[in-house]
Amino acid sequence: MDTRTHWDPQQYAEHGRFVSDLGLPVVELLAPQPGERILDLGCGDGALTRKLQEFGCHIVGVDSSPAMIKAAQGLGLDARVMNGHELPFVNEFDAVFTNAALHWMTQPDAVLSGVWRALKPGGRFVGECGGHGNTATVMAALQAALAKRGIDAQCLNPWFFPSAAEYRRRLEAHGFVVDTMTLFPRPTPLAGDLTGWLETFVQAFLMALPVSQRAVVLAEVSERCRPQLCNADGHWTVDYVRLRFAVTKPASAI
Repeated sequence: MDTRTHWDPQQYAEHGRFVSDLGLPVVELLAPQPGERILDLGCGDGALTRKLQEFGCHIVGVDSSPAMIKAAQGLGLDARVMNGHELPFVNEFDAVFTNAALHWMTQPDAVLSGVWRALKPGGRFVGECGGHGNTATVMAALQAALAKRGIDAQCLNPWFFPSAAEYRRRLEAHGFVVDTMTLFPRPTPLAGDLTGWLETFVQAFLMALPVSQRAVVLAEVSERCRPQLCNADGHWTVDYVRLRFAVTKPASAI
């Protein structure tokens, strides 16, 4: 998982709360049942984890950010600092749930191996992440701004945005049965301006820049995006594309 992004729960609540708010359809797809033991992979500050717990489930939330885990623990949740590439669980969960986290884990096969081990036979893996084409306008603007300064943005990219076909192949290679898989555009309105979103989510791209240049680059990126992402009233909408899926570990799996 990317270690160049430092999550601040307060900043995230201000500029990224839409992530958990828009994750409710994924919870519906999971259809959690009372008494189930569920792993929330990439639980963040625990907003959706708590909703799962309200269904009467026994939830374990894991995330690589100590600050976000502390916020989740503050909600009374069983939340643990853990690298999603190195899940230690074996045949422990009825389901693994994940929302807006997998695209921060750039070794997808390591993640899927851990999810497979963590699930009981017959268990399900349900989630949503950024898919192919996610935030394409922002990516193009970042690439252009950094290229002007002799920096290759792709070398700094912390994200994995797979197509539906690619992720299906990976899931099936690990033994999962794909029940549903959908790639769809989800233009996402922001509560504030694009700069706040950039400060929250694109920190990894700025690491090659002197601190004194970072605000200038973010302002430049915002201006490059303005014609496509900002309307006449000054409201910003980012061009999100999401990959949503539900898969099953066969009951016959050992």
